[in-house]
Amino acid sequence: MITAGDFKNGITIEYDGNICQIVEFQHVKPGKGAAFVRTKLKNIVSGGVVETTFRPTEKFPTAHIDRKEMQYLYKDGDLNYFMDTETYDQIALSQEDIGDALKFVKENELVKVCSHNGNVFAVEPPINVELQITETEPGFKGDTATGATKPAIVETGAKVMVPLFVNQDDVIKIDTRTGEYLSRV
Repeated sequence: MITAGDFKNGITIEYDGNICQIVEFQHVKPGKGAAFVRTKLKNIVSGGVVETTFRPTEKFPTAHIDRKEMQYLYKDGDLNYFMDTETYDQIALSQEDIGDALKFVKENELVKVCSHNGNVFAVEPPINVELQITETEPGFKGDTATGATKPAIVETGAKVMVPLFVNQDDVIKIDTRTGEYLSRV
């Protein structure tokens, strides 16, 4: 159990039957009246963010989130298959459960599978990935200093905006959190 007065960013609690992560919190001590804690809670399963206030003495059970490193094997129809690299157990997750978390992940790469009480609710890809560009317009000499970008398709099928000097078959580094181009490899 954790009290609202002990909240910190990133702590996961059970609130209103949901698993929520504290995104932001602020202790407020008004001149008149009792102190309170203003928070932004992100529902881990649905992704929705809710702003609420609590008394500092309110208690909440902490939710233990298991993050297990697994290898992404392959996709078959609507199911994505993952393997535990220690026990070699395989699990299948539907596309609906994981959303677009795998749009920058190739087969056989390691990802973190997040679960609460055995129920998987998310897949976290690596922060940076290196992917080859399969399709893009050719760049022209002299276009590199403008800072302009062009669309490119990477080997996983995802679309990324890249600088004009990047060509087809180049390997680039991408930030999976934002989908932004970082550099050429």
